[in-house]
Amino acid sequence: MITSGFTNAPVSRFLVFGTVVGALLASLTDTRYYIHIQVVPHIWKYGQVWRFLTWQICFTNSTEVLFAVISFYNLRVIERLWGSRKFASFLLATLPYTTLLPPLLLTFILRPLTLGRLNFLPAGPTPIIFALLANYYAAIPYTYRYKIAPYSSSSPNAAQTATSIWAKSITFTSKATTYLPPLQLALSQLPGSLLGAAVGWTIGTAYRRDVLPYASSWRVPGWMVGEEKKRGFEGLRARLDAEREREGAGGGLATGILAGENQGQARQRRTLGDMVAEQFRGRG
Repeated sequence: MITSGFTNAPVSRFLVFGTVVGALLASLTDTRYYIHIQVVPHIWKYGQVWRFLTWQICFTNSTEVLFAVISFYNLRVIERLWGSRKFASFLLATLPYTTLLPPLLLTFILRPLTLGRLNFLPAGPTPIIFALLANYYAAIPYTYRYKIAPYSSSSPNAAQTATSIWAKSITFTSKATTYLPPLQLALSQLPGSLLGAAVGWTIGTAYRRDVLPYASSWRVPGWMVGEEKKRGFEGLRARLDAEREREGAGGGLATGILAGENQGQARQRRTLGDMVAEQFRGRG
C-alpha cells in the first residue's frame, strides 16, 4: 500500500486529474461564480436551487486545488485497501449525503440560528475528502511515532526545563502529514469550509458503522472499474493452465503451435550414437 504513483488506484487517479481539469475549465469558461452558495441572494432571492447539486463540482482557487490534489493522492491507500469497486461505490453511495446535507443545514438551520451571519458555502468536494479521511483515520495504522520537543532529553539542563511549560513534547505519527492538506481545506474559508468538513467526517464515520441505509452493501458494476476485464483474463489464464496440466501431466508439455514446433525439433534431434550407427547403415 506504500507503492508510489497510482498503481491499483484508477479511481483516485480520476479524482486527482478531475479536480485539476474541473478547476481549469471553470476558470477558462468564467463559470466559477456559479458554483459556490450564498443563501442570500442565491437561494431565497433568485431561487437558484440547482446550486445544491453543483457546488461540489470543483474548487475555485488554485490553493484549494493544490491541497485537494495532495489529499486525494494521499488517500489512494484507501482504494488499495478496499479495492476500486468498493472505493467507487463508497463515493457514489455517500454522494447524496455529502452534496445535500451541507447546503440544507446552512439554509434551514445554521443561518436562522446565527441570524444571517452564516451565509456562505464555498465550492469544492471538501465533504468527500473528509469522508475518505474518516475511513483513513479508522482503517490505516501508523508505522511509527515521533516526538517534537523544544529541548533534548539528554541535555544537562533537562531537569530544570522539565518544570517549564515549554518542556512538554508533542507526539506525532507517520499519518500526521496526511491530515495537514485536508486541515488546510477545512480552514481555508471559515466557517463554510469547516461545515463541509464536519459533515463529510460524520458521513464517513456513519458509512463505516453501517448507519447509512443500503450504502455499505451496494456496489457499482464491475465493468465501471475494469474488474470484469481483469476477471476475464484471469479466467482465461486459469483455463490455459488447467489444460496444460491435463495434457502434459508431470512432463511440462506445451500445447498448440509451440507443442508442434517442440515435437518437430524433438524428431530432428539425434544423439552421437545414432549418427555413428546411421553411417554404418548407409543413412544420413
